[in-house]
Amino acid sequence: MSTYDFTVIGGGIVGLSAAMALGRRYPKAHVLLLEKEARLAAHQTGRNSGVIHSGIYYTPGSYKAKFCQDGNRAILEFCRGHGIPYDVCGKVIVATDARELPLLENLYQRGLANGLVITKITAGELREIEPHVRGLAGIRVPATGIVDYARVADAFADVVAAQGGEVRLSSKVEAIGGDSHTLTVETSTDSHHTRFLINCAGLHSDRIARLMHVHTGMRIMPVRGEYYTLTPEKRSLVKHLIYPVPNPRFPFLGVHFTRMIDGSVHAGPNAVLSLKREGYLKSDVNLRDCLDLFLYPAFWRVAAANAAEGAKEMVRSLSKAVFVRSLQKLVPEVRAEDLVPCHAGVRAQALMDDGRLMDDFHMVVDRRSLHVCNAPSPAATASIPVGQTIVERIPEQSHLGR
Repeated sequence: MSTYDFTVIGGGIVGLSAAMALGRRYPKAHVLLLEKEARLAAHQTGRNSGVIHSGIYYTPGSYKAKFCQDGNRAILEFCRGHGIPYDVCGKVIVATDARELPLLENLYQRGLANGLVITKITAGELREIEPHVRGLAGIRVPATGIVDYARVADAFADVVAAQGGEVRLSSKVEAIGGDSHTLTVETSTDSHHTRFLINCAGLHSDRIARLMHVHTGMRIMPVRGEYYTLTPEKRSLVKHLIYPVPNPRFPFLGVHFTRMIDGSVHAGPNAVLSLKREGYLKSDVNLRDCLDLFLYPAFWRVAAANAAEGAKEMVRSLSKAVFVRSLQKLVPEVRAEDLVPCHAGVRAQALMDDGRLMDDFHMVVDRRSLHVCNAPSPAATASIPVGQTIVERIPEQSHLGR
């Protein structure tokens, strides 16, 4: 069997960034990336909103905040260097209710603490920027942009190949064993040895860790984000990106309008529990995935704590009329006939053993492996510094190629 210095599991943007960073730090190393699908970026990376985030939402000093700001600059530089279209179009965060004004102020102060150049705007100024939006006040965030992250991921893969790394598709990891010197990775197509393994398997990261008997203290809870798209004749209702003031007790940003790099406008996402880890349809159910979650005591603790918000999301998922009303809080002119269902995405939300929803990046390192157990938004924006950090956390071992 072939022997590699490093094996990366997962062909999403974080796994590809890690492989790219390995090639830069260890130019003589043999690097292999495994992806179970027939194409790269098939799941979270290729199904996200395409937003290049600014970092306004994140607690100062958190990994999210640091990674996002560094990542925003790095992803734009990478796109410029590789001819990938992007648009730093900016966004507005809108308070539509007086009760949201203190939360908007807190968000503004957080943005300043994170070093962002942002501006408070009045209702009149908001109408000048977004004529169809109705709100009491807002924040203008110029640094937010949009890009096609699947295209970025393909460019990352090109860099990995140019560095001498190998990207292998249709290779599902089925078992991991080994001795004191190397790990043996068995896939659906073949087997190989590796000296160090990096787990970037996203929706299956906890299962890859369990194959190695690594205790992560968490389990993946799949959350489906459901979107609509505006009909072409109604795209003019949205000039930038339009976001509500998020509920600070809920780890999602709320239903918003996002201009896409192809010119379309997406509305969403709704956030509901998925009964399948890659369940992009409401009818998708997987028995193993359900048992994994429903037999996990922490799930019932988080379900009880978030029952009210969860119920609202479920109602909005089942009723287009309710979904439309939530959008009309931002853009009153939107009508049900203006919205067409489009693709959904599933987020890999780490649920900790103590019932907490992990809100930041979470990595577990042991002697021969590193496991990215939670890579929440802004993981795509932050992918380049996240990949670099993954490589920096690998224990120094003299036998690894340099």
